[in-house]
Amino acid sequence: MFEWYKDGTPQQKRTFWACYSGWALDSFDMQMFSFLLPALMTTWALTKGQIGLIGTVALIVTAIGGWIAGILSDRYGRVRVLIFTIIWFTFFGLLAGFAQTYEQLLVARTLQGLGFGGEWAVGAALMAEATSTRHRGKALGFVQSGFALGWALAVLVATFLLTNLPHETAWRVAFWSGVIPATVVVFIRRNVKESSIFKESLKTDKPRASFASAFKREYLRSTILASMLVIGLQAACYAILVWLPSLLNERHVASGSLITTVLIMALGSFCGFASSAYVADRIGRRPTLITLSLASWVVTVTYMLVPLSPVLTSIMGFFVGFASIGMFAALGPFLSELFPTHVRATCMGFAYNVGKSVGASAVVGVGFLSARTGLATAIGLFCLGAYAIAVLAILLLPETRGVELGEVELPIDAHDATLQPAHQ
Repeated sequence: MFEWYKDGTPQQKRTFWACYSGWALDSFDMQMFSFLLPALMTTWALTKGQIGLIGTVALIVTAIGGWIAGILSDRYGRVRVLIFTIIWFTFFGLLAGFAQTYEQLLVARTLQGLGFGGEWAVGAALMAEATSTRHRGKALGFVQSGFALGWALAVLVATFLLTNLPHETAWRVAFWSGVIPATVVVFIRRNVKESSIFKESLKTDKPRASFASAFKREYLRSTILASMLVIGLQAACYAILVWLPSLLNERHVASGSLITTVLIMALGSFCGFASSAYVADRIGRRPTLITLSLASWVVTVTYMLVPLSPVLTSIMGFFVGFASIGMFAALGPFLSELFPTHVRATCMGFAYNVGKSVGASAVVGVGFLSARTGLATAIGLFCLGAYAIAVLAILLLPETRGVELGEVELPIDAHDATLQPAHQ
């Protein structure tokens, strides 16, 4: 099962753990925030709309941070940019813990989002370039399984703090706790080198990446469709993950059962990452993403809108995590294979983070809509629309399985169904 890892060089293994830990840290922070929502609402008497705005604005500015980080990494290197982004969002995470007003917390989380923006696309580009074509889907898929680890740690840490500390203190300590995993990530990444594919791209006469790169004619179609794909997947994902603890509280799920339910969902996401990673390498990126989008559509709406017993809630939670979160294992290799090396992180950074930011509007949208329809119905409606957008984008994008990253050429023909490497 792990022959792809055993066959890797020491440098490839170090790159894997560096990227894996980065995804875990990103997930840790996001999920920690979702569990702190009730405490923050109580501390400052906030409405769901106000608390949703904090989550949404922080995610919206990731588009700017991710775009800038992508450009810098295409020009100056992946590793150094990744380390800088971690230091940046860790610093503003600390400041968030010292906030004395709602407005201060909003500003701190917004600035923190600039750092988070660079994490996914730059890390995905680095890992994709360091892995062989044959195992790219599996390697990137297992990297993204770090999301499940960060999620599980966030559940345990947040529950411990909220149980043993006053709520007005617990959320501050929770924000400060992000320093520990961030320190580990920086230490690991100090031993990671730039990929040979990236180094070779610097020797070519290709123009250096800039803000305009994502909008050039040869990349524009892929950029737009990739952004649409991420919008759909992220909107559904954020609608579920950010509001899940609040939904379970509304359903009067006991604290112990809530922890169990979320950990089961995190386990489901890990299994989904692992399965999607192998399937994407075997049958292709598009079939994998389409199948899981449709499956997510069914299980998510069922989970939100059908009355379930506590046992069925936990069982269905496993499948929600498996499909709606696990499908992201196929997203990393898919996007990395759509763009050539000299603009890969730039275009991925734009597409992923714009998609992530627009998709994040589901957080505040669910908050406001829930005042009229109820929280479960609001989440279900957002998921219905989100997965429809994702499937449409996938159908319009080419299949990329088997593409050599150093030889990618983009078809300009809108009807070309397969992305071909240059040597073919």
